[in-house]
Amino acid sequence: MAEPQTSQRTPLHALHLRRGGKMVPFAGYDMPVQYAAGVLKEHLHTRTAAGLFDVSHMGQVQIAGDDPAAALESVVVGDLRSLAPGEMRYTLFTNQQGGILDDLMVTNAGDHLFVVVNAACKDQDITLMQAGLAGRAEVVPLPDRALIALQGPKAAAALGALAPDIDGLFFLQGAAMPVDGVACFVTRSGYTGEDGFEVSAPADHAEALAEKLLDHPDVEPVGLGARDSLRLEAGLCLYGHDIDETTSPVEASLLWTIPKHRREAGGFPGVEAILGQIEAGVARKRVGLRPEGKAPAREGTEIADGDGRVIGTVTSGGFGPSVGGPVAMGYVETAFAKPETSVNLLVRGTPRPAVVTRMPFVAPGYRRAD
Repeated sequence: MAEPQTSQRTPLHALHLRRGGKMVPFAGYDMPVQYAAGVLKEHLHTRTAAGLFDVSHMGQVQIAGDDPAAALESVVVGDLRSLAPGEMRYTLFTNQQGGILDDLMVTNAGDHLFVVVNAACKDQDITLMQAGLAGRAEVVPLPDRALIALQGPKAAAALGALAPDIDGLFFLQGAAMPVDGVACFVTRSGYTGEDGFEVSAPADHAEALAEKLLDHPDVEPVGLGARDSLRLEAGLCLYGHDIDETTSPVEASLLWTIPKHRREAGGFPGVEAILGQIEAGVARKRVGLRPEGKAPAREGTEIADGDGRVIGTVTSGGFGPSVGGPVAMGYVETAFAKPETSVNLLVRGTPRPAVVTRMPFVAPGYRRAD
């Protein structure tokens, strides 16, 4: 009989236990799904004040060389060479069929690129980068770093008390700076739709830094449950649910990640397949959905037209605390993807009305340069 796998622990594991975190296995790690306040209160606190999230399970990678941006462009769809020092970009790994292998964030850190990839995919992603960039750039995983996200309209005030230099950052910018005297790399980013930051810190300083942030009266710890409802309200994809190897950037409504000159020049996996989809169109598209009533439509719920014919599937769904009702996203046949289109969600076999809706479901709170 096989031995049960032991979950890894992040540098903040002891803090989660002290703070009453309800721990669950997630992406190979023991992670807090919620704290005593519960998912609903943690969600709303993040929208109105500041929530602290442990995202140390994510993969952090440094890429260095003569031209690391050009090298990384050979395995992602985005434009990285135009990134000025301190600029950050969302992009995608794709396979030869145009399917999405993972989504990731890339920051020009000056003398190297700083990359953050999803926890469940990080081993695969690191192997992909090391193989794809061999001889052109050095790919160095950073397992000795923790990653702390501080999100919400009061995040800047809380973090600014420990790191005054964050005032110079706007949305999707990053810089190396001291945080409470510790050398960190801070980006003004996150996955909640709110203004906020992600702080890459040495693992042995992470717990003390998190406790300092939690000492601020506006900061509360937030678990995976509220992180999921926050990103869903923000219309953001969760890898393995809303995007995966069977979905392309065109189907996923992520074509904006591939600028025109990259489509024309190519040089990344799956470009021919993606160009073919742009030319011929796709059979399905990712859309937002607002179910009527209070019953949420969970992942896997079938979407039907007025005649009961199944036209798609929900990939993420639940109650949106900030919206005050259920929200969802999923894939529907392209003919039904236009906003305001009426559809039915087959919840436990019963058709419930819903409307295709533009995303995000809540207005973003990002601090933009313009």
